[in-house]
Amino acid sequence: MTEETPGFDEKPDVPSGATPDDAEPKAAAPSEEEAAAPAGDTDPTVGLTAQLDQVRTALAERTADLQRLQAEYQNYRRRVERDRVTVKEIAVANLLSEILPVLDDVGRAREHGELVGGFKSVAESLETVVAKLGLQQFGKEGEPFDPTIHEALMHSYAPDVTETTCVAILQPGYRIGERTIRPARVAVAEPQPGATPAAAKEEKTDDEESGGTEEV
Repeated sequence: MTEETPGFDEKPDVPSGATPDDAEPKAAAPSEEEAAAPAGDTDPTVGLTAQLDQVRTALAERTADLQRLQAEYQNYRRRVERDRVTVKEIAVANLLSEILPVLDDVGRAREHGELVGGFKSVAESLETVVAKLGLQQFGKEGEPFDPTIHEALMHSYAPDVTETTCVAILQPGYRIGERTIRPARVAVAEPQPGATPAAAKEEKTDDEESGGTEEV
């Protein structure tokens, strides 16, 4: 009768309900970082550089838009200010145009010595007010005729003028800044046709007095 050696035919205890495969150790599952990591050796700075370039491009576009809007706003402000000044000048010019006949009466009264007493005080106050509004009078005898600021109502010839000249101011002109409200109404004189200008006569006289030309 043979003796059985204990331990050789015995199998390890396996828990109830477990399969033999469960008894073998399994490989550990990869971590989340390893699963998310892309295959290959990719440089992470490449993606950051691309994003940075996009941000810089967007910033440059927004900066250009802001500069354009600022320039348009500045142009708008200048245009509004220019229009405001123009409208003000037109309004003042229209008002003063209605007062010019009164100023003409004041001027005629002054020429005839009738500007006295209370009438003189009122006239001077009126002239002070219109001067503060920018009204300027122009037009003097002896100045060259300028069709842009003078209106010739009378015409004559004179031997003592070398160019068309204002010889009488019939009505003074008025302006506000560079805007002419009313041209000066004048009488003009032109050089006598065929007459030698006075300057040429004086030069000729000087030559005669000096004994004429010298012979060499």
